[in-house]
Amino acid sequence: MTNSVVPDQSARSRLRGRLLLLGPAFVAAIAYVDPGNFATNFSAGSEYGYLLVWVIVAANLMAMVIQSLSAKLGLATGQNLCEVSRQRYPRPVVWGLWAQAELVAMATDLAEVLGGAIALNLLFGIPLLQGGLITGLVAFVLLSLHTRGYRRFELAICGLFAVIVIGFFVNLGRVDVDTPAAVSGLVPGFADTGSVLLATGILGATVMPHVIYLHSALTQDRTRLPASSTRRLLRYQRIDVALAMGLAGLVNLSMLLIAAALFHDTGTEADSLAGVHSGLAAVDGTAALAFALALLASGFASSGVGTLAGQVVLQGYLRRRIPILLRRALTLAPALVVLAIGVDPTRALVLSQVVLSFGIPFALVPLVLLTRRRDVMGDLVNRRITTIGASVIAAVITGLNAFLVVQVITGGAAGGGH
Repeated sequence: MTNSVVPDQSARSRLRGRLLLLGPAFVAAIAYVDPGNFATNFSAGSEYGYLLVWVIVAANLMAMVIQSLSAKLGLATGQNLCEVSRQRYPRPVVWGLWAQAELVAMATDLAEVLGGAIALNLLFGIPLLQGGLITGLVAFVLLSLHTRGYRRFELAICGLFAVIVIGFFVNLGRVDVDTPAAVSGLVPGFADTGSVLLATGILGATVMPHVIYLHSALTQDRTRLPASSTRRLLRYQRIDVALAMGLAGLVNLSMLLIAAALFHDTGTEADSLAGVHSGLAAVDGTAALAFALALLASGFASSGVGTLAGQVVLQGYLRRRIPILLRRALTLAPALVVLAIGVDPTRALVLSQVVLSFGIPFALVPLVLLTRRRDVMGDLVNRRITTIGASVIAAVITGLNAFLVVQVITGGAAGGGH
């Protein structure tokens, strides 16, 4: 009897140890299903049907590469991207990187708090300002879990991520997707300049700079786990990224498919979060409820993740820590001001996208440059083909974001952003 119990306990122990190595990528994946993605993906499906399916797939593959590099940096160095940059670059450069990262953190929080506030308004009729305060409070509760250990925070975020995934998979099962048309959407192509601009918005806003910083910070904790070689950790982090980013990609794809199936042929407006909810409610009340709950989970989770990323940035670049409550208040303030003065939420999402776009190269370029250096990465240094591929992705994303910024500033972009 003893012999049968010991192997069973040993197997459970091994499984638990492996599960402990997963989680960071699921936290990062929240940025890829944040409220901005909701508006952008539904807009793409409602306006162009299945045409831009290939854009969603390409964006997801790019995300996997970038987040894998961030995770690897944390494992190889035991430090996050901000800390490594502080050690390797001149002080003026470091201060500049910190300043832009703080602006990115505020812009990120603006989008996430707006999403949570809109969801609360759709579900319970709560005014946007009060909804923003509630979203900020929930994010603070999530952050308090992190002070008791990163695992509790990761599990809470994974739970909210599960709500998003289930909500959209349920909705996907309630619509009649044109499978041949969806498959044909895997072939790259455009219909007009509007589809080019929308594709640019999806591709260009793929990578969120704050989770590049955060992902490396979450994996650096894994180097403290006992009896784990770096190579083994790297293998599990690749699995983590593939699972998390794969699910995020399926969620984004399901948004587009649902919009294409329900809105494309009817001409229903889906260019705002409230508009999507109204369109879904007109077709299926359950679908509208699932959408609103998923949006609420997205707003809550992404707001907590964004604030934690801000803490990582401050500590990494400047070696400073401030109380979480103060950090929450500083990044929450711009969002509350926007809600208080009555700025159109969708327009505010677009403007926050512009700020986020400026931050993309300041996270991507240092990441690629540092992970190609053997004196930084040791045996986990990038292979040449990896560096080339990452450089191409960084150049494409940076260029697309620059194009998107120009379009928004000149009035050429009317839709939502990331």
